[in-house]
Amino acid sequence: MTRAELRRLVGEQQQRLAVAGLVAGGTVAVRLPPSLSCIVAMLAGWRSGAQVALLDYRLTTHEVGKAVARLAPQLVIEPAVDVTGTLRGFFDVDARITPLRGGRPAASEHALLQLSSGSTGPSKVIGRTAGSLLAELDRYARLDGFPRQGERTVVLASIVHVLGLVGGLLHGLAAGAQVVLPAWQSVDGILKAVAAGDRPTTVLGVPSQTAVLAAARTPPRLPQLRRMITGGELVKESVRERFTTGYGAELGVMYGMTEAGVIATDLTGADRPALTPAPGMRVRVDDGEILLGLPESPYVGLTDPARYVDGWLRTKDAGSVDEVTGLLTVHGRLDSQVSIGGLKVDLSEVEASISALPGVSEAVVVHGTGIEAFVMVDEQAVFDGLADSLAARLAPYKRPRSLNLLTELPRTATGKPVRNAEILRAAVRSAAAEPPAQLHTAGETR
Repeated sequence: MTRAELRRLVGEQQQRLAVAGLVAGGTVAVRLPPSLSCIVAMLAGWRSGAQVALLDYRLTTHEVGKAVARLAPQLVIEPAVDVTGTLRGFFDVDARITPLRGGRPAASEHALLQLSSGSTGPSKVIGRTAGSLLAELDRYARLDGFPRQGERTVVLASIVHVLGLVGGLLHGLAAGAQVVLPAWQSVDGILKAVAAGDRPTTVLGVPSQTAVLAAARTPPRLPQLRRMITGGELVKESVRERFTTGYGAELGVMYGMTEAGVIATDLTGADRPALTPAPGMRVRVDDGEILLGLPESPYVGLTDPARYVDGWLRTKDAGSVDEVTGLLTVHGRLDSQVSIGGLKVDLSEVEASISALPGVSEAVVVHGTGIEAFVMVDEQAVFDGLADSLAARLAPYKRPRSLNLLTELPRTATGKPVRNAEILRAAVRSAAAEPPAQLHTAGETR
């Protein structure tokens, strides 16, 4: 797709939106899978001067209804027919524009509305102004090692969430880098997308997608693959080793959040776990919590008034800054620290201890009735011996009160593991109710 062709398609969609009643200052919600239709709809909304809300196409009808009720858009752009395919990375869909009764014009100057991932609780409505998006694009442009004109970005992260949207799609369009959305997000589909061009290539995704690539038994030789950059959760060291050794490529990381976009990076993986604050991003640590300097609150509607005070956003992430190097280290969520019998326990430490055990694919640790662990393992014997393994590694008060086996961890739309105890317990009950023949279908690939 050339820029000229994309510009023509956006202009045609802009005319259709005008016929449907959209004017400058209006509101439109886009709920489309990764596709040309999604990109065109989003850009056409912005060129119309409208406020665009991006909804993940994987949301259920109930979730979409709740989101629409909160956002009250005047128009919704959806697939003309239902789409399916959990591993699809790109769809060929026709979009349908539907006016909504009761939709309201934009109540703020935000150009973009997004819902937070909801990995630990209810989603928040987050707004980004045009200035905020342009400032983030400037940070990406100044990152040494991020894709430039004449290079390629294979985008695995969702293009309706901040990493794939700004770091992948919008940065590619702004910088002149080629943006590639793989047809399938299986190992074969991703590697085929990387191999389709000989320009220097960066893969942009999340840690679970790194694990998919690292699982390839005999990775092909891909000299154009320069590095993969992940955002979100930390990558297990064993996964890092398999990826960097198997592909001969670097594995970089980025720390960011929907509220602000990219915050700090280590694009080569040389400083792990420390990160360099992104150019122009003001970061400080106050009483162990990472704070971001932002010109205004990113939240739309009711929110915790203590979250944004005097130009600083409290991230609720624990961190520290090296006074000599200025490097930032993220230690996890502040709410991961709980009290057990009067003793402080860092759930991220417990989670890391479980994840490091041989045969454990992934783990999530939460605090509900006590410390609860939800794990994925390579074989049943690993799970059977889990309690004994942890007894040698963790003090009694740190050990999970319950160990739960899952074939797949519930994830948010951005690929982060869900950390809501009720949702995790429901997943365990659901897995227990399934016939044994269906327990191992979640990890199948095309």
